[in-house]
Amino acid sequence: MTLELFGLWVGMGLIVGYLAGYVTMDGGYGLIGDLVLGVIGSLVAGGLFLAMGVSPGAGLAVVGVVAFIGGALVIGGQRILWTAHA
Repeated sequence: MTLELFGLWVGMGLIVGYLAGYVTMDGGYGLIGDLVLGVIGSLVAGGLFLAMGVSPGAGLAVVGVVAFIGGALVIGGQRILWTAHA
């Protein structure tokens, strides 16, 4: 794993966390909570993608999309399963 990949995962997690907090006003943990959940989901999805051996030749755009989807899934799951009011 390179620092570039890690930075991309964290960046995508922050973006998806911000967008989730902006779009959904109710049911989240606030801006900080959404950012943390987005980064966690992004890192997990990126790590799984890397563990499967697909990441090195896929390109940064594909890795970014996978990180974005991972972050969105974690935040979406939080919204569905554990509703919290900030």
